Amino acid sequence: MGESDMLEPGQPAPDFALPRDGGDLVTLSEQRPAPVVLYFYPKDDTPGCTKEAIAFTGLAEDFDAAGAKVFGISKDTVAKHDKFRDKHELGIPLLSDAETHVCEEYGVWKEKKMYGKTFMGIERTTVLVDREGMVARVWPKVKVDGHAEEVLDAVRAL
Repeated sequence: MGESDMLEPGQPAPDFALPRDGGDLVTLSEQRPAPVVLYFYPKDDTPGCTKEAIAFTGLAEDFDAAGAKVFGISKDTVAKHDKFRDKHELGIPLLSDAETHVCEEYGVWKEKKMYGKTFMGIERTTVLVDREGMVARVWPKVKVDGHAEEVLDAVRAL
């Protein structure tokens, strides 16, 4: 897939195994038959990313009740994830895609511009994977406010 190719609903979600905060490996295919929410975010402990992680943490019990697993993914290291989790008392597993392979497979590793500079980074995107491991929904260019609630509604509607 090229860097601009987003996944489409109905496509199989690319499988992966990534280390999470605390160091355990998480394999996507092993989460079935639970629906899985993968929220890709640019960087630990930045304002939007912190707000998003706190929002998903706040709804963790609701996602559990709906039978869904939620994972945050960025290219931060496991050690950074551990600090971010502890600082904000996060209750969502954070996966480290340090090599950005998964971000590339999911089409969220993109050219970004900030302060007149162009660089490659993660575009804030959420992917909902259904019980069969297929992409059910994709939210590109996520705006954080109300997003976790919207994703929860989509999980409940599966």
